[in-house]
Amino acid sequence: MKRILPGIIAMAAIVLASNILVQFLWGNWLTLGAFTYPLAFLVTDVMNRVYGAAVARRVVFAGFVTGVICSLIGTQIIGEFGPLVTWRIAVGSGLAFLTAQLVDIAVFNRLRAGGWWRAPLASTVVGSALDTALFFSIAFSGALGFIEPGNDVSWANEMVPLLGLGPVAPLWVSLAVADWSVKLALALIALVPFRIIVGRLAPRVA
Repeated sequence: MKRILPGIIAMAAIVLASNILVQFLWGNWLTLGAFTYPLAFLVTDVMNRVYGAAVARRVVFAGFVTGVICSLIGTQIIGEFGPLVTWRIAVGSGLAFLTAQLVDIAVFNRLRAGGWWRAPLASTVVGSALDTALFFSIAFSGALGFIEPGNDVSWANEMVPLLGLGPVAPLWVSLAVADWSVKLALALIALVPFRIIVGRLAPRVA
């Protein structure tokens, strides 16, 4: 337990920070949480490479529990426009996180024997795409309004040019595309700390 405690703490801190920062906008299409949440994939991949899939899953479940607690607290805090976290957002966030992280682990394992960069890059790209699709569709798509009938998400389904420039699409699609773009960029950047951290931790593993 002692050897994976730093991973659990890091994952919990990332999830907690992302749940707080998601309340603040950066420009028209992103929240500040978009810049911290992708680091969860870095933690998962480092733990997977150094300690294996079973340990990585334990770290993921710790992050999932932290996210659930944050969401439950958020549903009880009333802001200017209602609860800070709606049930749709809570369900979307939890389901997207757990599914994406477990898929990340599975993809990483399939590519484990390849070049050092292939497994973390491919698993993060696939996992982040799944995470984005699940979260934004569950939380904001008008087609899934039955999840929380009392939650008005008409604002997210307003038809606007994609990212302000492209073809017309629901606003939530632009938010999803912008979010995924950041995840892709960070997936590339994260290869540097991944290489460094794994290089330092791997020799210590018995």
